[in-house]
Amino acid sequence: MKRERVLPQITAIESEMIAIRRRLHAHPELGFEEHATSELVATLLAEWGYRVTRGVGETGVIGTLTRDRGFSLGLRADMDALPIEEATQLPHASCIDGVMHACGHDGHTAMLLAAAKCLAERAQWRGTLNLIFQPAEEGLGGARKMIEDGLFERFPCDAVYAMHNVPGFPTGRLGFHSGPFMASADEVRIRVVGRGGHGASPQHTIDPVVVCASIVMALQSIVARNIDPRHPAIVTVGAMHAGTASNVIPSHADLSLSVRALSPEVRALLEKRIREIVQGQAAAYGAHTEIDYRRDYPVLVNHPEETEFARQVALDWGGPDALIDDLHPLMASEDFAYMLERCPGSYLSIGNGDGARGCSLHHPEYDFNDDCLAIGANYWVMLAERILQ
Repeated sequence: MKRERVLPQITAIESEMIAIRRRLHAHPELGFEEHATSELVATLLAEWGYRVTRGVGETGVIGTLTRDRGFSLGLRADMDALPIEEATQLPHASCIDGVMHACGHDGHTAMLLAAAKCLAERAQWRGTLNLIFQPAEEGLGGARKMIEDGLFERFPCDAVYAMHNVPGFPTGRLGFHSGPFMASADEVRIRVVGRGGHGASPQHTIDPVVVCASIVMALQSIVARNIDPRHPAIVTVGAMHAGTASNVIPSHADLSLSVRALSPEVRALLEKRIREIVQGQAAAYGAHTEIDYRRDYPVLVNHPEETEFARQVALDWGGPDALIDDLHPLMASEDFAYMLERCPGSYLSIGNGDGARGCSLHHPEYDFNDDCLAIGANYWVMLAERILQ
């Protein structure tokens, strides 16, 4: 995106918003602990004339600005950090041991704040603007918590949008994908219960380690032989824990799985086959299992009409060079999916660049690219004003 296309109002506050972003980066807070972040957001929104509602979904903040009757638009930014030790050594690096903004939520919050200030000063729109500053996106389901707290009943939205940075794509380019865009994410915890004993007398035991090894190998057949190869799916065994000594066969062993899919049907089939394989393999060895299957974030599905509208806004603003070419679905997950289940809208991407700033998300050397801030904020202003006419 060419910098000269950024609104003068955004350019005028860019350095201020970068300072806010770096302040947030230096003082990260984990999910449902974003007290200082929420207070900063709420204070700024109130200064700019928004009606502020605190404590939505525990630590969430809603800023509402209404000008006459009309369309009601929701724009969402996430605020939480991750339990990762930062290794950037930047001047604005995290001051909190073991916690950092390794996913760019500090940037997402700052972009929406910049847009909020600009939109409060501009008169080119009518209707209701609901700015949703969400807690606890990183695995804790803050979006679901806000919905359970009456988000869309208390702050009705005719459409809702969110934006996430993506390292590796050109800085500031915007990406759109209609339909299933991000995967469901389920966690499975399995305990295999056998019969422990001395390693010198294995014939008197039922070895849960051997059972787990058989389960791990059998699970590999699900994606390869049960799922249509045209439909993405992932079954990852991320952890296996058993025993404490080389000459002791333990009485039980534990597995932890991450399971992902891009359709509800595939998601259901994955659960069915995982249960069958785990129970069948254990039974073959005389062991039994305890399965804790946790369905977490659903598939994120972008609504076609809202996605195409958002894409056209970017195209009209910056031309073809403003767009990320061939943006494909991702197997990562995102709890904005809960909001899109309740309200039409779309989840879009903004390139975070590559090179020194191109570390992957959730990496200890990651940092949000401040060159994206004005572009992302300007896009929110353009989108809001196009919708709220």
